[in-house]
Amino acid sequence: MHRPRHRRRANGSSSVGRTRPQGARRVLGLVVGWLLVLVGLAALVLPGPGLLALVAGLAVLAQQYEWARRWLRPVKEKAFAGAAQGVKTTPNIVFSFSGALVLVLLGVLWGVQPPAPGWWPLSATWWIPGGWSVGPGLALSGVLAAVFIVYSIRRFRPGH
Repeated sequence: MHRPRHRRRANGSSSVGRTRPQGARRVLGLVVGWLLVLVGLAALVLPGPGLLALVAGLAVLAQQYEWARRWLRPVKEKAFAGAAQGVKTTPNIVFSFSGALVLVLLGVLWGVQPPAPGWWPLSATWWIPGGWSVGPGLALSGVLAAVFIVYSIRRFRPGH
């Protein structure tokens, strides 16, 4: 049976050329999209590129949901505006790269888990909890941040 490649929506708009993924691709897209949205939301308050992960998640979900297509544009504009601002001046770039480096170093420290120092006021069990379950996530956030900083420099600072 032949399926049409476009549908007329209730609001009169058409989705010419758009086909929605079916079966396993649809489920995979939903899982990846929602995972990126959740990571993006978490990274808005934790170390990491929150708005960029949100943009990626919404872009994946926009293949299947109209609401995600509507949200994608304003979130993408806000993410790109923040990226452009972050590389506007040399001190901003230095500060951003320093933050990325600190995240990588903290990730390594978290994984290695050195013994608690003498000045640590709490029990040693509260010194860097998590180990390798937390460390790689922090280090990866730092590496991704550095990649996005380089991308932002190339995109928003022509000639540099």
